[in-house]
This record gives sequence, C-alpha cells and structure tokens, in this order.
Amino acid sequence: MRGPLRQAGLPMYGEVEFRPAVQRWWSGLAGHLRASGVSGVPDLLTWPEDRYRQWRDPGLLLGQTCGYPLVNGLAPDVKLVATPHYGAPGCDGPRYAAHVLVREDDRARNVGDLRGARLAVNGEDSYSGYHVWRRILPAGEDARSFFAEIAAPGSHRASIGSVLAGEADACAVDCVTHALLSDWLGGELRGTRILATSPTAPGLPYVTGAATPDAEVRKLRDGLFAALADPALERARKALRLAGASVLDPEDYREAFLDRAG
Repeated sequence: MRGPLRQAGLPMYGEVEFRPAVQRWWSGLAGHLRASGVSGVPDLLTWPEDRYRQWRDPGLLLGQTCGYPLVNGLAPDVKLVATPHYGAPGCDGPRYAAHVLVREDDRARNVGDLRGARLAVNGEDSYSGYHVWRRILPAGEDARSFFAEIAAPGSHRASIGSVLAGEADACAVDCVTHALLSDWLGGELRGTRILATSPTAPGLPYVTGAATPDAEVRKLRDGLFAALADPALERARKALRLAGASVLDPEDYREAFLDRAG
C-alpha cells in the first residue's frame, strides 16, 4: 500500500559511516511494513538536521528517539511502537547501559576517582551521556555537583574525541554506540578504556506520530517483527547489532526517565 508518503528516520545510531547499513535495514523493514498493510512507507530514510522537528512531525511514520526526551517533552507528540534489542555489551533485551570512558593511561580506577575532573557530554537532553550520571555517582550527586567542568561537544563520538585530545577526562557513551564504533571505526576508540558501566534502562524506542491510529501502530509492529525474523535480512540486522524487539509500556519509560527535579 503506497498512499501519500510519510516521513521515516532512524537518526539515533546514524553516524555518516553507518547510514548505508541503516538504509539497508530500512529497505528490508519497509517491505515488511507494506506487506503488513502500512501505507505511505517511503523508500528512503530522512536524516534530519533537527531531530526534534522530525519527532514532532504529525506525519512521522517511524522514528527512533531517546527515553529522556521521550518522557520529558515528546510524549504528547509520539506513540511507542517497540524497543529494539541490540547485541552489544551492556545491553539486556530491550534495556541498555552507558559505558564510562577514560583515556587508557588515566590513573582513575573507579568512578570516585573522577571527582573534580572534566566531563564531556553529547547534550543535556541525553540520558546515556548526561542524565545517566545520577545513576552512576553516589546518591545525591549529579554531573554538575561532581565534575569541575562540563563541555558539550555535541555527540558521543565527539565526546570520545575530546577525551582522547585531553580536552576532557571522561565521558559516558551509549553502549550500542560504543559497540558500533568498535565494529566500524575501532581506531576512534583506541587509547580509551571502559572504567565503569551504568545500570540498565529501557533502550531507544521506535516511535510513530501521535496521530497514527492504534490499528496502524499494530501494523507497524507486525511489520517490524516480521523483518526481525526474516532470514534474508540477517546480514542487515547483524551490521547494526539488531537482535529483536519488545513492546514496552509507556510507564516503563516514565519510571526510568521522568525528570522529577525539573
């Protein structure tokens, strides 16, 4: 079923070098969505300069966001479709974690040794790069109380670069991003080591626009699960470490990510 084309974007693990692999996954997934009766499925993904604008697009067919912005701003604009599973160290089914990275020669042996250090974060709307520190640090501490300086270079990849360049001492990185960088761009991790890994939290969900009828959401899920089970797409899934999906309750996200301080 074609109909007017709607927008689809999977930007969360969308480094430029990964995009051909993400598009191959989308091409297979799109075929299964159409076979499940979903209309308006585009052939190509859209790579937005403004992710929030894409997420809030009433015509969004399928996107992927982070749990923190989902709960603290996007909830009225989207519906949950499913949460992908990734076969990456730190993941557990639909849950993921963040790795704390330092330089390989850093003297820190535990997170407590980082007090007063310089932190790089991808952005203050990120769970795995910023808000996760509330779950890593001692009770009552957060990144601003614990670190002497915080810089926001704009992405996990840039945060790692800041650590390697000596501009920051530590960063927290989504474990899926870390695994994909290891697979595709391992040289960019050389010179770093994992100091600690956070507790797990619900992973980055696939979402659709809030105006999408519930019957269409069910079709999206049917198509997604068919694509995840399709042997012909095994190579595409493996390239992105995709290993399944779960349908979580919105309350799972609210419990994990609601910013009760704000």
